[in-house]
Amino acid sequence: MSPQKRPLTPAEQVQDLDRWLESPVGQYVMGWEAACFDDMVSDMFGYHAVQVGMTQFDFLRNNRIPAHHMCAAPGHGAAKEGDVFALPEALPFESGSVDLVLLPHVLGFSANPHQVLREVERILVPEGQLIISGFNPASLWGLRRLTKRQRIHFPWRGHYLSVGRLKDWLELLSFDARSGRFGVYAPPMAQAKWIERFRFMDKAGQRWWPVCGGVYMMHAIKRVHGMRLIQPKWRTKKAAVKALAPVTQRGRRVVNGYRNMND
Repeated sequence: MSPQKRPLTPAEQVQDLDRWLESPVGQYVMGWEAACFDDMVSDMFGYHAVQVGMTQFDFLRNNRIPAHHMCAAPGHGAAKEGDVFALPEALPFESGSVDLVLLPHVLGFSANPHQVLREVERILVPEGQLIISGFNPASLWGLRRLTKRQRIHFPWRGHYLSVGRLKDWLELLSFDARSGRFGVYAPPMAQAKWIERFRFMDKAGQRWWPVCGGVYMMHAIKRVHGMRLIQPKWRTKKAAVKALAPVTQRGRRVVNGYRNMND
């Protein structure tokens, strides 16, 4: 039996992720995801957009939000100038201040994915939009992870969340899961030539086993269910002016504006 390797430190995890992203299989996965992000964010508008994690890529590059594009990553992450150093579980943004949030493979590699979603729900404006990417456990990638004896390297060290479970979590936070995509049907091969040989599975998978892609993308919208205020229909017409004519009030007669004291 081989000795159990120690877990990677946060800095080593970043280096491990960088090595995987530069590998042929990493480029295969990120190429599909980048194309999906470009397409999905192109028609989303607002004032502020935040990408959490994966700062090696600018998945907001095709977005039309004019004001601010920001990336949030831990201090040990490979951040660029202008990025915000923060944990996904504690985002330094005001409540209800962000229009669009991207979570590329954040939930599957977080120790507390529920808290990450709660933070995203907090900072999003009503009708704010969320896009999540993750590895699909019901795929060849999920099967490969189950057969790995040691899961200390990316992407095998993550906790693959199923689409059904993710939808349940989003529903509890009043998110409306609008659409989803599956891709990366080829098995996780290390060499580029083998990946190319199995690229035919991408077209076949979309037709024959669409929900078994190695990676999924999910688009959700934050819904705020409030009370409907029913406004009273106040009278807008003024009361008619009483004519200055003799009238009888409580058994007394008023004549020409003077009360008849004999009554």
